[in-house]
Amino acid sequence: MTQDEKIRILVAKPGLDGHDRGAKVIATAFRDAGFEVIYTGLHQTPEMIVDAAIQEDVDVVSLSILSGAHMTLFQRVLDLLRERGGEEIHVIGGGIIPEEDAAKLREMGVGEIFGPGTPTGAPIEYIRRRFETGRGQSQQGTEEAAKEGDAT
Repeated sequence: MTQDEKIRILVAKPGLDGHDRGAKVIATAFRDAGFEVIYTGLHQTPEMIVDAAIQEDVDVVSLSILSGAHMTLFQRVLDLLRERGGEEIHVIGGGIIPEEDAAKLREMGVGEIFGPGTPTGAPIEYIRRRFETGRGQSQQGTEEAAKEGDAT
């Protein structure tokens, strides 16, 4: 990714959860950080999210989930991305997700989970590090960047 290319992020609220304040806050923070942001709004299905991500040619999908359905919704988004040729799209998330589930989500292929109280700078820095060497960065490099971000 060159200096002139902006990182494109789709922020989505899957499922029946109607609380979108956190999603709007992070979408605004991403935009203020210089990323291009597409916010899909409330009550999106995984199919709608993946279709929008592919159509908008995003680099990152950021899911905000407070409903407790995170294991099912993240898995479905990851599966659909693979099925529809969007496996290069990096998936992150936030919301009310227990650390045990967050660890499982990372094992499934989610890049990182940001819980309540996380400063908005943390996901911004994580994404910047993820893409500083380009779209071809290895997953191991991504995990190392996330660990470094946790230490700061």
